[in-house]
Amino acid sequence: MKKISQIILIAILSTSCAVIRQGEVGVKSKFGRLNPDILEAGMTGFNPFTTRIIKVPIRTVNQEMDLSLPSKEGLTIESEISILYSIEKNKVPFILEDVGQNYERVLIMNVFRSAAADITSQYMAKDMHSGMRTEIENQIQERMHESLRDRGFIVERVLMKSIQLPEELSRAIERKLQAEQEAQQMEFILERERKEAERRRIEAEGTRAAQIILAEGLVREIIELRSIEAFRELANSPNTKIIITDGKAPFLINTPQEK
Repeated sequence: MKKISQIILIAILSTSCAVIRQGEVGVKSKFGRLNPDILEAGMTGFNPFTTRIIKVPIRTVNQEMDLSLPSKEGLTIESEISILYSIEKNKVPFILEDVGQNYERVLIMNVFRSAAADITSQYMAKDMHSGMRTEIENQIQERMHESLRDRGFIVERVLMKSIQLPEELSRAIERKLQAEQEAQQMEFILERERKEAERRRIEAEGTRAAQIILAEGLVREIIELRSIEAFRELANSPNTKIIITDGKAPFLINTPQEK
């Protein structure tokens, strides 16, 4: 009998203690009435016959959902979106009393659906698949923050993880991107050819200028001087030669050397 009493006592003690983990707070509900005091992380005791502990996470929560979003041109865009939010610790009793424990489904998700539909309907479908996605995410976040901040919710980020455009629109965007890439490649080739043509033009102008300078420098006196120098070098040569000249330019005929 004593052993049974001990077992019952242990069972009562174990059910009258609750452990609140890091990133959570607890609120006591006694006969359905919420205690405004917040229980911090750790172990706390309570009367299991009259009281229960409601635990609420105050760390950042990631809520993912699939949603069909409207676009400005009336298309339906399938998307997978993450909402990162947290709860102000001091507002937890108010949230439980005002909305209940299903605050995520009752409040956050409904506010998100409304905000997302209002924002995306102002943008073209292709914008959700481009660099404007961040702008759309920020506007949805701001709209949700305006609706939820006074109720104790902090919307940290809205992330459009995947966007599925209608098949025909996706093909059109791919064709456009391909055409833009081809146009950029062609522009690169044309620019390269223009630079090469400019290089050749500058090179040709340099060669022409050099030829002009050389031609202008070959005056009659210089030509005669060069001829005299050539005659002098020929005269000093030990080889037998026949030189035919009109006095201006020599013409050389080599003869075999005697052995």
